[in-house]
Amino acid sequence: MLICNLNFNRITRLNTLLEDTDWLYTISAKKRAIHLNFKEIWRYRDLLLLFVKRDVVTLYKQTILGPLWYFIQPLFTSVIFTLVFNNIANIETGEGVPSFLFNLAGITSWNYFSACLNGTSDTFKQNQGIFGKVYFPRVIMPISTVLSNLIKFGIQLLVFICFYLYFVFFTEAASQTSIQSNILMLPLVIVIMALLGLGFGMIISSMTTKYRDLSFLVSFGVQLLMYGSAVMYPLSLIQEKVSSGMLPNWVGSFIEYNPMTTVIELFRHMVLGVGDFSISKLMYATVFSVVLFLLGLIVFNRTERRFIDTV
Repeated sequence: MLICNLNFNRITRLNTLLEDTDWLYTISAKKRAIHLNFKEIWRYRDLLLLFVKRDVVTLYKQTILGPLWYFIQPLFTSVIFTLVFNNIANIETGEGVPSFLFNLAGITSWNYFSACLNGTSDTFKQNQGIFGKVYFPRVIMPISTVLSNLIKFGIQLLVFICFYLYFVFFTEAASQTSIQSNILMLPLVIVIMALLGLGFGMIISSMTTKYRDLSFLVSFGVQLLMYGSAVMYPLSLIQEKVSSGMLPNWVGSFIEYNPMTTVIELFRHMVLGVGDFSISKLMYATVFSVVLFLLGLIVFNRTERRFIDTV
Protein backbone atom coordinates (compact mmCIF):
# COMPACT_ATOMS: atom_id res chain seq x y z
CA MET A 1 0.00 0.00 0.00
CA LEU A 2 2.86 2.34 0.86
CA ILE A 3 4.56 1.62 -2.49
CA CYS A 4 1.36 2.40 -4.39
CA ASN A 5 1.00 5.73 -2.59
CA LEU A 6 4.62 6.64 -3.38
CA ASN A 7 4.17 5.81 -7.06
CA PHE A 8 0.93 7.79 -7.18
CA ASN A 9 2.67 10.81 -5.62
CA ARG A 10 5.53 10.58 -8.10
CA ILE A 11 3.14 10.40 -11.06
CA THR A 12 1.20 13.37 -9.71
CA ARG A 13 4.36 15.46 -9.33
CA LEU A 14 5.52 14.42 -12.82
CA ASN A 15 2.21 15.44 -14.40
CA THR A 16 2.36 18.78 -12.60
CA LEU A 17 5.90 19.32 -13.83
CA LEU A 18 4.93 18.50 -17.42
CA GLU A 19 1.97 20.87 -17.32
CA ASP A 20 4.12 23.74 -16.03
CA THR A 21 6.92 23.20 -18.56
CA ASP A 22 7.18 25.51 -21.58
CA TRP A 23 7.95 23.20 -24.48
CA LEU A 24 9.82 24.35 -27.55
CA TYR A 25 7.77 22.18 -29.95
CA THR A 26 4.43 20.51 -29.48
CA ILE A 27 3.42 17.57 -31.67
CA SER A 28 -0.31 16.94 -31.66
CA ALA A 29 -2.76 15.05 -33.88
CA LYS A 30 -5.49 17.61 -33.18
CA LYS A 31 -5.40 20.06 -36.05
CA ARG A 32 -7.86 22.31 -37.78
CA ALA A 33 -9.47 21.07 -40.97
CA ILE A 34 -7.51 23.58 -43.06
CA HIS A 35 -4.07 23.58 -41.52
CA LEU A 36 -0.96 24.80 -43.33
CA ASN A 37 1.53 25.89 -40.71
CA PHE A 38 3.89 28.11 -42.71
CA LYS A 39 6.03 28.74 -39.63
CA GLU A 40 6.63 25.00 -39.18
CA ILE A 41 7.27 24.51 -42.89
CA TRP A 42 9.81 27.34 -42.78
CA ARG A 43 11.46 25.66 -39.79
CA TYR A 44 11.87 22.52 -41.90
CA ARG A 45 13.00 24.42 -45.02
CA ASP A 46 16.34 22.58 -45.10
CA LEU A 47 14.48 19.26 -45.27
CA LEU A 48 12.23 20.68 -47.99
CA LEU A 49 15.23 21.72 -50.08
CA LEU A 50 16.81 18.31 -49.47
CA PHE A 51 13.73 16.56 -50.85
CA VAL A 52 13.69 18.89 -53.87
CA LYS A 53 17.35 18.12 -54.56
CA ARG A 54 16.67 14.41 -54.16
CA ASP A 55 13.81 14.49 -56.66
CA VAL A 56 15.87 16.39 -59.24
CA VAL A 57 19.08 14.37 -58.88
CA THR A 58 17.66 10.86 -58.57
CA LEU A 59 15.00 11.14 -61.30
CA TYR A 60 17.34 10.23 -64.15
CA LYS A 61 20.20 8.80 -62.12
CA GLN A 62 21.97 5.86 -63.75
CA THR A 63 20.49 6.73 -67.14
CA ILE A 64 22.54 7.22 -70.29
CA LEU A 65 21.01 10.51 -71.41
CA GLY A 66 20.34 11.86 -67.91
CA PRO A 67 18.88 15.41 -67.86
CA LEU A 68 18.57 15.36 -71.65
CA TRP A 69 15.24 13.61 -71.06
CA TYR A 70 13.93 17.01 -69.92
CA PHE A 71 14.40 18.13 -73.54
CA ILE A 72 13.62 14.90 -75.37
CA GLN A 73 10.16 14.26 -73.92
CA PRO A 74 8.42 17.51 -74.95
CA LEU A 75 10.22 17.66 -78.32
CA PHE A 76 9.32 14.12 -79.40
CA THR A 77 5.75 14.54 -78.19
CA SER A 78 5.43 17.80 -80.13
CA VAL A 79 6.76 16.19 -83.30
CA ILE A 80 4.30 13.27 -83.00
CA PHE A 81 1.37 15.61 -82.31
CA THR A 82 2.34 17.74 -85.31
CA LEU A 83 2.48 14.72 -87.62
CA VAL A 84 -0.72 13.09 -86.37
CA PHE A 85 -3.05 15.95 -85.53
CA ASN A 86 -1.86 18.68 -87.89
CA ASN A 87 -0.45 16.88 -90.95
CA ILE A 88 -2.74 13.83 -90.99
CA ALA A 89 -5.90 15.09 -89.26
CA ASN A 90 -5.48 18.60 -90.76
CA ILE A 91 -6.23 20.45 -87.50
CA GLU A 92 -5.61 24.16 -88.02
CA THR A 93 -3.58 25.98 -85.39
CA GLY A 94 -4.14 29.53 -86.59
CA GLU A 95 -2.88 31.57 -89.53
CA GLY A 96 0.84 32.20 -89.36
CA VAL A 97 1.38 29.98 -86.29
CA PRO A 98 3.69 26.96 -86.75
CA SER A 99 1.96 23.79 -85.64
CA PHE A 100 5.11 22.61 -83.88
CA LEU A 101 5.22 25.75 -81.72
CA PHE A 102 1.48 25.45 -81.08
CA ASN A 103 1.89 21.88 -79.80
CA LEU A 104 5.07 22.62 -77.88
CA ALA A 105 3.31 25.46 -76.00
CA GLY A 106 0.46 23.16 -75.00
CA ILE A 107 2.75 20.30 -73.98
CA THR A 108 5.05 22.56 -71.95
CA SER A 109 2.18 23.86 -69.83
CA TRP A 110 0.46 20.47 -69.59
CA ASN A 111 3.62 18.62 -68.51
CA TYR A 112 3.99 20.72 -65.35
CA PHE A 113 0.42 20.01 -64.22
CA SER A 114 0.63 16.28 -65.02
CA ALA A 115 4.03 15.94 -63.30
CA CYS A 116 2.68 17.61 -60.15
CA LEU A 117 -0.41 15.40 -60.17
CA ASN A 118 1.46 12.15 -60.78
CA GLY A 119 4.17 13.03 -58.27
CA THR A 120 1.84 13.93 -55.39
CA SER A 121 -0.83 11.28 -56.00
CA ASP A 122 1.25 8.55 -54.32
CA THR A 123 2.69 10.53 -51.39
CA PHE A 124 1.52 8.32 -48.51
CA LYS A 125 2.24 5.04 -50.23
CA GLN A 126 5.74 5.93 -51.40
CA ASN A 127 6.83 7.51 -48.10
CA GLN A 128 5.14 5.22 -45.60
CA GLY A 129 8.53 4.03 -44.33
CA ILE A 130 9.85 7.46 -43.42
CA PHE A 131 6.43 8.68 -42.24
CA GLY A 132 6.28 5.85 -39.72
CA LYS A 133 9.73 6.56 -38.24
CA VAL A 134 10.20 10.31 -37.85
CA TYR A 135 8.00 13.37 -37.55
CA PHE A 136 8.05 16.32 -39.94
CA PRO A 137 5.21 18.22 -41.63
CA ARG A 138 3.81 15.65 -44.05
CA VAL A 139 2.72 18.34 -46.48
CA ILE A 140 6.40 18.99 -47.18
CA MET A 141 6.45 15.91 -49.42
CA PRO A 142 3.86 17.09 -51.99
CA ILE A 143 5.23 20.65 -51.82
CA SER A 144 8.72 19.37 -52.63
CA THR A 145 7.31 17.53 -55.64
CA VAL A 146 5.69 20.72 -56.94
CA LEU A 147 8.93 22.69 -56.47
CA SER A 148 11.15 20.07 -58.10
CA ASN A 149 8.80 19.90 -61.10
CA LEU A 150 8.96 23.69 -61.28
CA ILE A 151 12.65 23.33 -62.12
CA LYS A 152 11.76 20.88 -64.88
CA PHE A 153 9.11 23.29 -66.15
CA GLY A 154 11.68 26.09 -66.24
CA ILE A 155 14.00 23.94 -68.38
CA GLN A 156 11.21 23.02 -70.80
CA LEU A 157 10.10 26.65 -70.95
CA LEU A 158 13.65 27.56 -71.94
CA VAL A 159 13.46 24.95 -74.71
CA PHE A 160 10.24 26.53 -75.94
CA ILE A 161 11.83 29.99 -75.93
CA CYS A 162 14.76 28.72 -78.03
CA PHE A 163 12.46 27.22 -80.67
CA TYR A 164 10.27 30.31 -80.57
CA LEU A 165 13.25 32.54 -81.32
CA TYR A 166 14.35 30.21 -84.10
CA PHE A 167 10.95 30.27 -85.82
CA VAL A 168 10.60 34.05 -85.43
CA PHE A 169 14.05 35.11 -86.63
CA PHE A 170 15.11 32.33 -89.00
CA THR A 171 11.89 31.20 -90.69
CA GLU A 172 8.85 32.83 -92.19
CA ALA A 173 6.41 30.33 -90.69
CA ALA A 174 5.87 32.39 -87.52
CA SER A 175 4.86 35.61 -89.25
CA GLN A 176 1.73 36.13 -87.14
CA THR A 177 3.09 35.08 -83.74
CA SER A 178 3.68 37.76 -81.14
CA ILE A 179 4.12 37.94 -77.38
CA GLN A 180 1.13 39.61 -75.74
CA SER A 181 1.10 42.05 -72.83
CA ASN A 182 -0.66 39.48 -70.63
CA ILE A 183 2.62 37.55 -70.47
CA LEU A 184 2.85 39.28 -67.07
CA MET A 185 0.20 36.81 -65.89
CA LEU A 186 2.58 33.87 -66.37
CA PRO A 187 3.32 33.57 -62.60
CA LEU A 188 -0.44 33.33 -61.96
CA VAL A 189 -0.74 30.60 -64.60
CA ILE A 190 2.09 28.65 -62.94
CA VAL A 191 0.41 28.99 -59.53
CA ILE A 192 -2.90 27.74 -60.96
CA MET A 193 -1.22 24.68 -62.49
CA ALA A 194 0.63 23.96 -59.23
CA LEU A 195 -2.53 24.27 -57.11
CA LEU A 196 -4.52 22.07 -59.49
CA GLY A 197 -1.86 19.35 -59.49
CA LEU A 198 -1.32 19.64 -55.74
CA GLY A 199 -5.05 19.59 -54.92
CA PHE A 200 -5.87 16.62 -57.12
CA GLY A 201 -2.71 14.82 -56.01
CA MET A 202 -3.40 15.19 -52.27
CA ILE A 203 -6.96 13.94 -52.69
CA ILE A 204 -5.90 10.91 -54.73
CA SER A 205 -2.97 10.19 -52.39
CA SER A 206 -5.32 10.19 -49.41
CA MET A 207 -7.76 7.86 -51.14
CA THR A 208 -5.06 5.40 -52.26
CA THR A 209 -4.31 4.56 -48.61
CA LYS A 210 -7.57 2.56 -48.68
CA TYR A 211 -8.23 2.04 -52.37
CA ARG A 212 -5.05 0.88 -54.10
CA ASP A 213 -6.80 0.64 -57.46
CA LEU A 214 -6.62 4.41 -57.81
CA SER A 215 -2.85 4.29 -58.15
CA PHE A 216 -3.26 2.22 -61.32
CA LEU A 217 -5.88 4.57 -62.73
CA VAL A 218 -3.98 7.84 -62.22
CA SER A 219 -1.58 7.62 -65.16
CA PHE A 220 -4.33 6.34 -67.44
CA GLY A 221 -6.71 9.06 -66.27
CA VAL A 222 -4.13 11.80 -66.78
CA GLN A 223 -3.63 10.69 -70.38
CA LEU A 224 -7.38 10.81 -71.00
CA LEU A 225 -7.63 14.21 -69.34
CA MET A 226 -4.98 15.55 -71.71
CA TYR A 227 -7.32 14.96 -74.65
CA GLY A 228 -10.00 16.93 -72.80
CA SER A 229 -7.73 19.91 -72.08
CA ALA A 230 -7.13 21.32 -75.58
CA VAL A 231 -3.45 20.37 -75.57
CA MET A 232 -3.23 19.34 -79.22
CA TYR A 233 -6.10 21.37 -80.69
CA PRO A 234 -7.53 24.88 -80.25
CA LEU A 235 -10.68 25.42 -78.19
CA SER A 236 -12.27 27.17 -81.16
CA LEU A 237 -12.27 23.84 -83.03
CA ILE A 238 -14.36 22.21 -80.29
CA GLN A 239 -16.77 25.13 -80.29
CA GLU A 240 -17.22 24.75 -84.07
CA LYS A 241 -17.81 21.00 -83.75
CA VAL A 242 -20.43 21.54 -81.04
CA SER A 243 -22.25 24.27 -82.99
CA SER A 244 -22.35 22.05 -86.09
CA GLY A 245 -23.70 19.09 -84.12
CA MET A 246 -20.63 16.88 -84.60
CA LEU A 247 -19.97 16.81 -80.84
CA PRO A 248 -22.52 16.65 -78.01
CA ASN A 249 -22.93 19.74 -75.85
CA TRP A 250 -21.69 18.04 -72.69
CA VAL A 251 -18.34 17.26 -74.32
CA GLY A 252 -17.90 20.87 -75.39
CA SER A 253 -18.89 22.12 -71.92
CA PHE A 254 -16.48 19.74 -70.22
CA ILE A 255 -13.57 20.89 -72.38
CA GLU A 256 -14.47 24.57 -72.19
CA TYR A 257 -14.90 24.62 -68.40
CA ASN A 258 -11.90 22.42 -67.74
CA PRO A 259 -9.54 24.79 -65.85
CA MET A 260 -6.51 23.32 -67.60
CA THR A 261 -8.06 24.26 -70.95
CA THR A 262 -8.16 27.86 -69.75
CA VAL A 263 -4.55 27.66 -68.60
CA ILE A 264 -3.29 26.19 -71.89
CA GLU A 265 -5.30 28.62 -74.02
CA LEU A 266 -4.00 31.53 -71.94
CA PHE A 267 -0.40 30.33 -72.25
CA ARG A 268 -0.74 30.09 -76.03
CA HIS A 269 -2.33 33.52 -76.14
CA MET A 270 0.58 34.93 -74.14
CA VAL A 271 3.38 33.59 -76.30
CA LEU A 272 1.79 33.07 -79.73
CA GLY A 273 -1.08 35.52 -79.86
CA VAL A 274 -3.66 32.78 -80.53
CA GLY A 275 -6.19 31.06 -78.32
CA ASP A 276 -9.45 31.80 -76.58
CA PHE A 277 -8.77 33.98 -73.53
CA SER A 278 -11.03 35.97 -71.21
CA ILE A 279 -10.66 37.43 -67.73
CA SER A 280 -13.81 35.67 -66.55
CA LYS A 281 -12.38 32.25 -67.47
CA LEU A 282 -9.11 33.12 -65.79
CA MET A 283 -10.96 34.08 -62.60
CA TYR A 284 -12.92 30.83 -62.81
CA ALA A 285 -9.71 28.78 -63.14
CA THR A 286 -8.13 30.69 -60.24
CA VAL A 287 -11.08 30.15 -57.89
CA PHE A 288 -11.39 26.50 -58.95
CA SER A 289 -7.69 25.82 -58.24
CA VAL A 290 -7.79 27.52 -54.82
CA VAL A 291 -10.95 25.66 -53.74
CA LEU A 292 -9.52 22.36 -54.99
CA PHE A 293 -6.27 22.96 -53.11
CA LEU A 294 -8.13 23.73 -49.86
CA LEU A 295 -10.28 20.63 -50.30
CA GLY A 296 -7.18 18.52 -50.95
CA LEU A 297 -5.52 20.01 -47.86
CA ILE A 298 -8.51 19.09 -45.69
CA VAL A 299 -8.55 15.50 -46.96
CA PHE A 300 -4.75 15.26 -46.65
CA ASN A 301 -4.76 16.48 -43.04
CA ARG A 302 -7.53 14.07 -42.05
CA THR A 303 -5.74 11.12 -43.67
CA GLU A 304 -2.39 12.08 -42.16
CA ARG A 305 -3.56 11.25 -38.64
CA ARG A 306 -4.44 7.61 -39.26
CA PHE A 307 -3.02 6.55 -42.63
CA ILE A 308 -0.22 4.46 -41.09
CA ASP A 309 -2.83 1.94 -39.88
CA THR A 310 -4.33 1.41 -43.33
CA VAL A 311 -1.46 1.89 -45.78
